[in-house]
Amino acid sequence: MYFEEMPTNNFVESSFWNFDALFQPQQHPARDSHDTFFLRVPATTKELPEDYVERVKKVHELGGYGSRGYAYDWKREEANKNLLRTHTTAVSSRMLYLLAQKPFQPKKYFSIDRVFRNEAVDKTHLAEFHQIEGLVCDRGLTLGDLIGVLHDFFSRLGMSNLRFKPAYNPYTEPSMEIFSYHEGFKKWVEIGNSGIFRPEMLLPMGLPEDVSVIAWGLSLERPTMILYGVDNIRDLFGHKVDLGLIKRNPICRLGIY
Repeated sequence: MYFEEMPTNNFVESSFWNFDALFQPQQHPARDSHDTFFLRVPATTKELPEDYVERVKKVHELGGYGSRGYAYDWKREEANKNLLRTHTTAVSSRMLYLLAQKPFQPKKYFSIDRVFRNEAVDKTHLAEFHQIEGLVCDRGLTLGDLIGVLHDFFSRLGMSNLRFKPAYNPYTEPSMEIFSYHEGFKKWVEIGNSGIFRPEMLLPMGLPEDVSVIAWGLSLERPTMILYGVDNIRDLFGHKVDLGLIKRNPICRLGIY
């Protein structure tokens, strides 16, 4: 599908790139310590692009680009806090900012790497898991383009039975949750999230007004559960992994070659 891989070597990220640059307000519950792992050492970052930080602060407090903003006092000390990244969308925000600093060229990016969330571990949730991220940045993109890319993407993984449900994300509008049917659970399982990045996120970066970005993210483990009929996510990652399952199955299994 001709995507370029994004660098994902920063497990430690600042709250600014993980949340603020994505137009996620500082009072959002995902930023609480019961959802996010914050670092004690080093507790804060010291390197952020100051002019961009000011534009992000302004759009949070006062709005702009057709938005009223959130009408609260944005705090730099909150943005400086270091954490274990909760999603690889933090990588996407960095890449789009760098893209905006040059004459615009359409881009297609992807990444696959580890993310961390302070969640209770059960048969469908882990505190440490892998996320697949994809985005397309170009002029004239629509929700129809996003749905088409998602059907193409998941069909290559052997999953053509998809459903989409309207959702809310602070940084995408419209937004959709992605579901696929799990034969073991006998129900539809959420496997990812998607949407079109909001102008309040893209325009402070410096991207042209007529440029849109369609994006999606999904865990690596849940589609694997569906493809291999695994009913407990802890069988795929962590100390309870069944090495026999790994030895019996091919390294890579794709629905279409």
